[in-house]
Amino acid sequence: MRKSVGRAFSFVYFFSCFYTLFTLPVHAYIDPSAVTYIIQAVAGVLIALGAALTIFRHKIFKFFRGKKKDKEEESKIEFKDVQE
Repeated sequence: MRKSVGRAFSFVYFFSCFYTLFTLPVHAYIDPSAVTYIIQAVAGVLIALGAALTIFRHKIFKFFRGKKKDKEEESKIEFKDVQE
């Protein structure tokens, strides 16, 4: 109990000292719609990168593995579920 109270007090002390020493008085205002626009732009970029990575994933993996399939392997069809 005493450890958690001590840690909480030290956190509040550190945060208040940090806040008073390193803040600058700035007379600016960020409109909430501007923040929403920034979030949408970042999300759009991340989604586009994810989609591009998903589309080209097989080509990227093949490039780094360096394996080339033979034409015979590509034309060969395997039926594992069918019994002869």
